[in-house]
Amino acid sequence: MGKPSAVRLSILMMLAALLVPSLARAETISVAVAANFTQTAEDLAQLFKAESGHDIRLSFGSTGQLYAQITQGAPFQVFLAADDERPARLVVEGWGVEGTLFTYALGALALYGASSDVSNGEAVLRAGEFRKLAIADPISAPYGQAAVETLQQLGLLEAVEPKLVTGENIGQTLQFVESGSAELGFVAASQIVGKTGIWRVPEQFHAPIRQDAVLLLEGESSTAARLFLEFLRSDKARAVIRASGYGVD
Repeated sequence: MGKPSAVRLSILMMLAALLVPSLARAETISVAVAANFTQTAEDLAQLFKAESGHDIRLSFGSTGQLYAQITQGAPFQVFLAADDERPARLVVEGWGVEGTLFTYALGALALYGASSDVSNGEAVLRAGEFRKLAIADPISAPYGQAAVETLQQLGLLEAVEPKLVTGENIGQTLQFVESGSAELGFVAASQIVGKTGIWRVPEQFHAPIRQDAVLLLEGESSTAARLFLEFLRSDKARAVIRASGYGVD
């Protein structure tokens, strides 16, 4: 084949110039996500990729565990917590970007029994006819703290304390119940959407579970990270979050 003509070279260079910026714009962002939001985050990540072309690498854990990793330098760009305390603390401590905090979901606590009807949850707890009750670690997991507050509100914490089984996060807590390691468990209502015979804990029994998002310092210069936070506030994302069992502001 002969040498390409000057015109052909010019066309090829123009095409390359068009393609390269398009490829450069596609990013993969790293997002730390509270365990209760696992399935919803996966669904939202797929939607976001379809709309923007950007990939999301999700890492799940308890809010306390993820907070500790962030403050130890883990390269997360966005944090979706299960409370509003730790994201705010990250901003104060210099790990989060000021002005980016917002509540992306309002959580709800539920009592669940894999093989029993606990729709009258207060009566079930007062009867005490169970060997083990699973809760998430109240120190690192906001849903665990809400469970403790509920038991305190009912005046039952001391009575059931010997029966408590503690999961590292709300995901492990659900596993305890579904595997039979505990007959009952306090889990996120979003984890058991569609299941019957559950008790959705009245909101007045514990402090509100406001789940806040924040842009982390690692993602300050990332266009994709900022776009993802904008996406979470869109009507499409809010509809997915609501359908997953959460409230939205």
